[in-house]
Amino acid sequence: MSIDYERLKSREFAPIEQEYGPRDTILYALGVCCGADPLDERDLRFVYEENLQALPTMAAVLCSPGFWLKEPDTGVEWRQVLHGEQSLEMHRPLPARGRMVATPFIEEIIDKGPGRGALIYVRRDLADAATGEPVCTIRLTSFARADGGFGGPKGPTKPVHALPDAPPDLHCDLPTWVHSALLYRLNGDFNPLHADPAIARAAGFSRPILHGLCTYGVAGHALVRTLCDNDPARLRRLDVRFSAPVYPGETLRTEIWRQGAGRAGFRCRIVERDVVAIDNGLAIYE
Repeated sequence: MSIDYERLKSREFAPIEQEYGPRDTILYALGVCCGADPLDERDLRFVYEENLQALPTMAAVLCSPGFWLKEPDTGVEWRQVLHGEQSLEMHRPLPARGRMVATPFIEEIIDKGPGRGALIYVRRDLADAATGEPVCTIRLTSFARADGGFGGPKGPTKPVHALPDAPPDLHCDLPTWVHSALLYRLNGDFNPLHADPAIARAAGFSRPILHGLCTYGVAGHALVRTLCDNDPARLRRLDVRFSAPVYPGETLRTEIWRQGAGRAGFRCRIVERDVVAIDNGLAIYE
């Protein structure tokens, strides 16, 4: 089976409503490796119910449709799908408890050609379920590595944020844990690529890899700590392109370039292998 462009582009998603509370907010923060040092008081606001605050990147896992690309009617070879890009635009701070609603929809499907894969652009607008007030706009790109050549549009593709050809102004090293993928999947992403060694090997990896959104959350944590004086409400936008998989247990170094007031470019480098895992990052903050 291959992608049927019109059928997939018009795929309908039911509205998704999700209520969450302090336990969920803490589980998310632990999943993106907050609390590595339980004596580091900077992380307590994210992992301890007293005066609890939500990391803004938690919005990316709320009202998620799950791994819907695994459904047979999509025509996608799901074992070859990778998370390509992610963006988050906060319209207001994410509360530590709430009830949200969103309806995902497919913005576009780009055919990169036979042997080059396809890009699937999906958007959802997160709103307060009680008031309808917008909270966050979430966009993600799935890279379907085995599904190019179905006759879809060749573009336009989304532009990426250029980083300076200069040493970074700042950096922040944060560790992941060997069990990070098993913990992070409890936020609702049960893609077996992140848990089953056999499926990981079939996809060309030596072992299960970390979720892209977990890496994204670690980067967001580093930026909140480094640029926002650890105040999560100050981070307003976070765009990334995933460039290499991260294995649980590796350390992520977030390298940051200041690019004007309230604006920074960044990337995340895997310290142990000197490989860039997140590239072309853009952060907007107050």
